[in-house]
Amino acid sequence: MDAITTNKPAPGPGSKDCLVSADSHILFTDEWVTARLPQRLKEKYVEANKEFRRRDSEKRDGWMPNINDLFDEVAWDDPGHFEPNEKLKSMDKDGVWAEVIFPEVGASRVCTPDLLGDDWKEVLSGYNDAIADFASVDTERLMCAYQLLPFDPEWAIKEVERLAKRGARCIQLPPFPYEVGLKDYFDKSYYKLWGAIQEMGITILNHLDSNAKQFELIKRDPTEQRAVALGLPKYQLAETICFWILPGVLEDFPGLKVIFVEPSLGWLPNLFDQTLDGRIHQGHYKFPHLSLLPSEYFKRQMGATFMYEPLGLKYAYDYFGPDNIYWSTDFPHPATSWPKSREHADKQFNAAGIPEEDKRKIVCDNALRTFGLQG
Repeated sequence: MDAITTNKPAPGPGSKDCLVSADSHILFTDEWVTARLPQRLKEKYVEANKEFRRRDSEKRDGWMPNINDLFDEVAWDDPGHFEPNEKLKSMDKDGVWAEVIFPEVGASRVCTPDLLGDDWKEVLSGYNDAIADFASVDTERLMCAYQLLPFDPEWAIKEVERLAKRGARCIQLPPFPYEVGLKDYFDKSYYKLWGAIQEMGITILNHLDSNAKQFELIKRDPTEQRAVALGLPKYQLAETICFWILPGVLEDFPGLKVIFVEPSLGWLPNLFDQTLDGRIHQGHYKFPHLSLLPSEYFKRQMGATFMYEPLGLKYAYDYFGPDNIYWSTDFPHPATSWPKSREHADKQFNAAGIPEEDKRKIVCDNALRTFGLQG
C-alpha cells in the first residue's frame, strides 16, 4: 500500500484504508489561549507559562535536550502544528482521517492553583475553550484532549459537562497526580467524578509525562543526550496502571475507559503476567476489591497507544488481543510517521504478523469505537 502524499481527503471510516491516530500534538500558542481569556487574566496566564518553563529548566539544572530529540524539525514547522485548517491538510497529506490531539504543554503544567492562585479554574476553562475552538473546525476528525485538573471534583464534573456540550470525547488527566498536588485517582473523593465521566461516555487519557524521577536522573545521567533519563519514564506508568486497577476503581466503574498514551507496548504483557496476574495466581497477594484478574480489567476498560514497535506490537497483540491497542503518528515528535504513516504501518504490521482484519481494528476501528464515532 503506497503512502499518501497528496492533499486529497484522507480515506474515512467507510474505506478499508482508514487511519485514525490516537496521539498527535498541537502547539497552542499563548496568543491562541489568551484570546479566550478575560483581559485581567491574559498576562497572568503568560507569566504562569513563563514561570513553569523557568521551574522546568531549574529541575533539569539548565540542561536542554538536542532539538532533534524533541521533535521532527520539518513536522514541527508544518502549519498543521499550529492551526486547525492546516492541521486537516497535514492529516490529508499523511492519509490520516482523524486524530486524538494533545497540547504540547498540558494544562497540568500551567493552569494550577500553585501558579494561578484562585484564578486557576477560570484560566483552565479558557484553555479548554481554546481547545474547543480548534476542534470546532471538524469535531469528528480533530478529537482534542480536553484538560482536567480535579482539585475540586464538584467543579470538575461541571467542567466535563460543559465540555461534553462542546463536543468533547476525551479528557487528559496528569499520569502522576501527586506531583501536581492532586490525590491519587483511587481516592474516594473522585468517585462522583468518575461516575459522571462514565455516564457521559468520555474517555480518560493518561499521556506519558516527565516526573520527579526523570528530573533526578537527568542530573546523574552521564550520557550527552540524557538517554537514560529520557528513555525510562514510560516504565513509571506501571504505577499509574496499578493504581487504577488494584484498589478497585475499575471494578466500581465498569464503564470507565482509561487509555495510556505513549507507554510503549512490549513491557506491558510482562507487567500483567508476572507482577499483577502472576502474583494472584501464585496465591501470594490478595486484592479483595477485585472480582477479575488485573489483565481482564485492562482488556475490558483500558488500552495503550504506540508508534513504531513491531516486536512490542506482536507481544501486546498476542497477550491482550487486538481490541485495546491504538496506533498513532505522534506528530510532530521524533518518532512520528508523518507524512508516510501508511507505509510505516504496513511495514510494522507485516513484521508483527498481524492479520488484516485485526490491523484494521488497531489503526482505525478501536479509536472510532472508543471515542464514540461508531458503535
